Amino acid sequence: MSMVTVKDLHVRYGNVHAVRGVSFEIPKGEVFGFIGPNGAGKSSTIRVLATLQREFAGTVSVNGIDVARHPDVIREKIGYMPDFFGVYEDLTAAEYLHFFAAAYRLSRDERLRTVNDVLELTDLTHKADAPVDSLSRGMKQRLALARVLLHDPDVLLLDEPASGLDPRARIEVRELLKAMQEMGKTILISSHILHELAQLCTRIGIIEQGELVAEGSLDDIFQQLSLKRTVHVQLSGPLNGIVEQISSIPGVESVDQQADRLAIRLSEHETAIEDLHTEIVRLGGRIRMFQPEAMDMETAFMKLTEGKTS
Repeated sequence: MSMVTVKDLHVRYGNVHAVRGVSFEIPKGEVFGFIGPNGAGKSSTIRVLATLQREFAGTVSVNGIDVARHPDVIREKIGYMPDFFGVYEDLTAAEYLHFFAAAYRLSRDERLRTVNDVLELTDLTHKADAPVDSLSRGMKQRLALARVLLHDPDVLLLDEPASGLDPRARIEVRELLKAMQEMGKTILISSHILHELAQLCTRIGIIEQGELVAEGSLDDIFQQLSLKRTVHVQLSGPLNGIVEQISSIPGVESVDQQADRLAIRLSEHETAIEDLHTEIVRLGGRIRMFQPEAMDMETAFMKLTEGKTS
């Protein structure tokens, strides 16, 4: 079942056509990575889902509920984290969370229990009495994630949650997002940190100039682009002409004979990695090591986009 459905979404700001016919679905419990250059339409799409952008065309729903018709109901089901924290210098971390818990109409007893729970989940219990303004950027991001969990939403909309963080803080946020996924949350996350999205997301959407240029799992996108993967293979014993035979396998672009291995360039849309292994064995190769290189999100992103904005 799809928790988020976006069909033919268009958003305009005056003469600027920011989102142009974007469509995608996010099944329940999945993490959807939304990537693209600045100005591509990511934040505009998220703002529509967060009920903050009222002027749009198309159909957008959360758990089957129409965003345009029932924004108040939608707000009960989503947790929205914008790409900036806001200013709350006079509040402690606990006071900040109690303020929003009250806004979500949690009872006093429920409020105390819930605030303690989200502080523990985000590893901020020791900072409960610290002024918000004194927290590091990484801690502020974790506090913002704690806030969006207060009312136990079904869907999390996270706009650049790791922006500006140092490597350690990014890892902490990534692990927290994994914990949220394990809790069964459906997550839409926009980010420029492509490698981390690849580790975290079950599906990816790449947007440019307001249009979704690719959408699916990483493997789906790589197959769509016909990207070639290098597979490193070590064979025991003499090669006895097997290099030439491997070169004739459909999809094999080249075989580079290196000091201790073969580097095989393979088009997976013609021959799958598993089938390459089977073919080498069929040709008489005794495989000692078979190691496909990881496909990277940066390669797909650069091939699909030209750095243009809408």
